[in-house]
Amino acid sequence: MSSRTLPLLFINLGGEMLYILDQRLRAQNIPADKAKKVMNDIITTMFNKKFLEELFKPQELYSKKALRTVFDRLAHASIMRLNQASMDKLYDLMTMAFKYQVLLCPRAKDILLVSFNHMDAIKDFVKDTPSVLSQVDETYRQLIEMYTPLSSGEFQLIRQTLLIFFQDMHIRVSIFLKDKVQNSNGRFVLPISGPVPHGTHIPGLIRMFSCNGEEVKRLQFRNGGNYTGVLREGSFEMFGERVIKLGTNMYSVSRPVETHMSGTSKNSAQKKSVNTAPNPLAKEELNMLARLMGGMEVQKPGNADSGFRVNLFATDEEEEEALISRPDEFSYDVIKIQATKNQQANAELVKIMGDFTEEAGEPCSSSANSKGDDLLAMMDGL
Repeated sequence: MSSRTLPLLFINLGGEMLYILDQRLRAQNIPADKAKKVMNDIITTMFNKKFLEELFKPQELYSKKALRTVFDRLAHASIMRLNQASMDKLYDLMTMAFKYQVLLCPRAKDILLVSFNHMDAIKDFVKDTPSVLSQVDETYRQLIEMYTPLSSGEFQLIRQTLLIFFQDMHIRVSIFLKDKVQNSNGRFVLPISGPVPHGTHIPGLIRMFSCNGEEVKRLQFRNGGNYTGVLREGSFEMFGERVIKLGTNMYSVSRPVETHMSGTSKNSAQKKSVNTAPNPLAKEELNMLARLMGGMEVQKPGNADSGFRVNLFATDEEEEEALISRPDEFSYDVIKIQATKNQQANAELVKIMGDFTEEAGEPCSSSANSKGDDLLAMMDGL
């Protein structure tokens, strides 16, 4: 497992979330000023200085539930609201899109180019808001400083960590199904054609060398694919051409996107046994989540009329049907946390703590409650 994976996971998922929300805001004819406010507010929260300080600290990935909670809060950082079914669909699209990009990266290092494609798009969303743009640029510099010196082996470890995180997610996405890059069971189809990774040769040649390093024989074989020469390497600077298209916006108003639980995922959900073994990381994970939540400054809408709801389905009826038909194991409650000094915030956080400890097979003892009090005091201090 790589301790440097979390920033890349968050930024790429966040980029995909912004693509999807931008598409839906346009599709629902949300006024331009409100749509711009939503994007600016979410990006401002996403690139909050305190939040990023926690994000860039070396740490292990935490559970899907904890990550989902962070994105629930992020998606509701403005006047826009999502019902649970739409939030489920949004998260499914985000995760499956990035999983596809990680799988198709020619080299493990190209995950950084995918991240830069997302960052370039995010910069374009806030190009008319200098204060937010400066936050994004600072994060760009941090990414370059942290990741460009890494070796190929370290990037391979990051890629493996991401694939382990995504390995049980097999949600079918209409765009992928139509493009025939995803099978009906939700698994992706990897290509056996196209350009080979930078720094490699087209497969089909075996070279044999003598003890002193001289080439003595060549054998050719059929590689079974239709490979082409390598493309030039993309730029790892803040400004430059990335060359690869993974991580760019694949959504448009004229191309609606649907998601469906695959049969494999449904069966695995039904057969999945409950792990009753205590999880010693549960409380530490909660503390990490609290620090992240405390760093996110959420702007409340000025009045009730200024808010609006975004539906990721074609109709409200479809949204309701999706919520009913979704297996419980693949659905999450939308948790709203205000990291301020009030009793409601404390109650919400205690509820999350209870969810974590119950998942870990640990009863909510007095010692757990005292740790929760310490956690709440820490959040109040942020």
